[in-house]
Amino acid sequence: MNHIIVLYIMYILITVTLTVWVAHTLFKNGKVFLIDIFHGNATLADAVNNLLWVGFYLINIGYAVYTLRVVNEVDSARLVIEILSVKIGLIILILGCMHFLNMFIFFRLRKRALIDKRENDLYDYSKMNA
Repeated sequence: MNHIIVLYIMYILITVTLTVWVAHTLFKNGKVFLIDIFHGNATLADAVNNLLWVGFYLINIGYAVYTLRVVNEVDSARLVIEILSVKIGLIILILGCMHFLNMFIFFRLRKRALIDKRENDLYDYSKMNA
């Protein structure tokens, strides 16, 4: 088997494994945030969480497949490792950016949900005292 095939196989295996692990972690732990954001509506939180999960896979696996091509000749194990490290490093950076983007969005949505809840509580309190 030549070096380019080894590179492609290793790249796909590592990329898919990383993507699945990060997606699973975000899916499992993000549900708590979404339930809070949607004021305890677990059905809506599950639906949004599933949509985020699918989108995450589509973007990351799509990008990994898109960047699979190697234009240089790969004729040594050293080149396999060097090219693989650049490609995997880029995927890890993208996964990290997507993770922080998700966290930023969750915290913004949670902050807004808390403000809405506080306003609703004040409205309910003023209605009771009227």
